[in-house]
Amino acid sequence: MTQITIDNKSYDLESLSEEVKQELQMLQATDRKIAELNVELAIAKTARLGYARAVQGILENDSSKKN
Repeated sequence: MTQITIDNKSYDLESLSEEVKQELQMLQATDRKIAELNVELAIAKTARLGYARAVQGILENDSSKKN
């Protein structure tokens, strides 16, 4: 028997209604999507940092050429 714990209370998965099982599936799918979006956000933040550093480097290079 598969047990799941919700709010510190254990439930036998097979004894739950189909409605609860469907909601649990949607909860799992939502958690997976949030994890995927967090990965995408980390990638975007890393790219942004790279672009910001590139701009900073270009500005510093331009400033040194003017002096």
